[in-house]
Amino acid sequence: MSGQPAMHERYTKAAVPKLTETFGLKNPMEVPRLDKVVVNMGLGKAVENPKLIEAARDQLSKLSGQRAVVTKARKSIASFKLRENMPIGCMVTLRRARMWEFLDRLINVALPQVRDFKGVSRKGFDPRGNFTMGLKEQYIFPEIDYDKIDAVHGMNVTLVFRSGSKEKSVALLEALGMPFRR
Repeated sequence: MSGQPAMHERYTKAAVPKLTETFGLKNPMEVPRLDKVVVNMGLGKAVENPKLIEAARDQLSKLSGQRAVVTKARKSIASFKLRENMPIGCMVTLRRARMWEFLDRLINVALPQVRDFKGVSRKGFDPRGNFTMGLKEQYIFPEIDYDKIDAVHGMNVTLVFRSGSKEKSVALLEALGMPFRR
């Protein structure tokens, strides 16, 4: 890899000065920053078809640039035919350069591919300032080959911030170019 990812450069050169001025921050450690990005695919149908887990794991690994981990059920639920430790999904936690590259692709490439896209809802923030959004299809990412998809899976993308407040996290995402609804 050569240099910083473009989104990280945008953060350091544009977002940090803007946030410092907006919130009147004196210490550079007070500036909100992105800590990690967690991408999760829950596959309820994997109870009946275990091959779905491997396909989803490969796709998630391909779009994140890092090997995905298979998540297992914590407890048994008889009505869902689910037993403890049965594979039920996959996830990946991205930090540093991979995190910034994934966020760049999400904002600038994948979200514009969503059909009838009107913007991202602001309702995905929790009180600590972390943001979670759901995507209905995995093929909005260019890394996924549409012809090799056996089933369409949704995924949750969680952006974990070190900001402490919802307002600072919203301002940071706006400065990075997240297309929020008006």
